[in-house]
Amino acid sequence: MPTRKAKHAGSWYSDSEVELSNQLGLWLQKAKYVHGPARALIAPHAGYKYCGSCSAWAYRQVMPEMVKKIFILGPSHHFGLSGCALTTATYYKTPLYDLLVDSKVNSELQRTGQFELLDLNVDEKEHSIEMQLPYVAKVMECYKDQFTIVPILVGTLSAEKHLNYGKIFVNYLKDPENLFIISSDFCHWGSQFRYTYYDRSYNSIYESIHNLDLMGMNTIENLNPTEFSDYLKQYGNTICGRHVIGILLHMVQNLIEETDQRPKLKFLKYAQSNQCVSMSDSSVSYAAAALTID
Repeated sequence: MPTRKAKHAGSWYSDSEVELSNQLGLWLQKAKYVHGPARALIAPHAGYKYCGSCSAWAYRQVMPEMVKKIFILGPSHHFGLSGCALTTATYYKTPLYDLLVDSKVNSELQRTGQFELLDLNVDEKEHSIEMQLPYVAKVMECYKDQFTIVPILVGTLSAEKHLNYGKIFVNYLKDPENLFIISSDFCHWGSQFRYTYYDRSYNSIYESIHNLDLMGMNTIENLNPTEFSDYLKQYGNTICGRHVIGILLHMVQNLIEETDQRPKLKFLKYAQSNQCVSMSDSSVSYAAAALTID
């Protein structure tokens, strides 16, 4: 039974079970339950010292007793991928406890012909899914033998593939026992990211970045995939999980068209790794959101 190692433990987050559990618990305690029970989350995937407290606001909206399957969709940062890929691992390690991959759902998705299989080495190098796992383990710790995970790596998708994956995943979104985690950071600003958009009507660069991200978050809250695509084309905001968010928006659009359910997405927390004041500075933005379905 192949197991995916927690490759970023000890660097991006603590590899000590006690320290990590206490840290996550404190952040979750400080966050408030304001928009739940969540059926989907948007959460960042940077080192916890930068985004851990922000992520807590998304995970605080989960009601663990309701959840049986957790789909974790993260963007591929290092591996060229034009679609989505499924893990070949049976377990994903975390410092808290190991998470079981749902082999049944993996098989169902594989039968669609729309998913590649991910080499374990590539899987372990990618951080976008791994950075969600400790929070998943912490939130679900009282039910750790009662849920499975479905990790999915998302590549650079065409508009047609956004539509296709939205149609595939909506069938799982309809089930209230399923939770979707959408892993994404927001604006990557600075010359190292080749993105230095600055609206000089704002007094500082970091305020301009905040407004840029806020426009994006407002667009996502409208749950309109075309509107989000137009926003990205207009501003080029370097949201690394834009294709993952695109899949979520198409899932929701399909849900609205096929049912009488009323989804509502709300952003709950925003942070920046650094406040940029000069063109030589750099920062990454983080945002936490939850989707509810009535």
